[in-house]
Amino acid sequence: MPSPEKPARWRRSSFSNGNGGNCIEVDDSCPGTVRDSKDPNGPRLRFTPDAWAAFVHAAVDGEFGDV
Repeated sequence: MPSPEKPARWRRSSFSNGNGGNCIEVDDSCPGTVRDSKDPNGPRLRFTPDAWAAFVHAAVDGEFGDV
């Protein structure tokens, strides 16, 4: 998790613009950590590197439909 020595660096996909704010942000300082962009102080989810890679590949391959 982020610490004072390694603060969070949240990033949102450039593809999320114009979708009504329905997106997640990823923490580049802690791979596999995501949050809801509409609730930046809310819960954060953390995934193992393998689980995160599987999710990203599934999204790129269209396994979740047209979202």
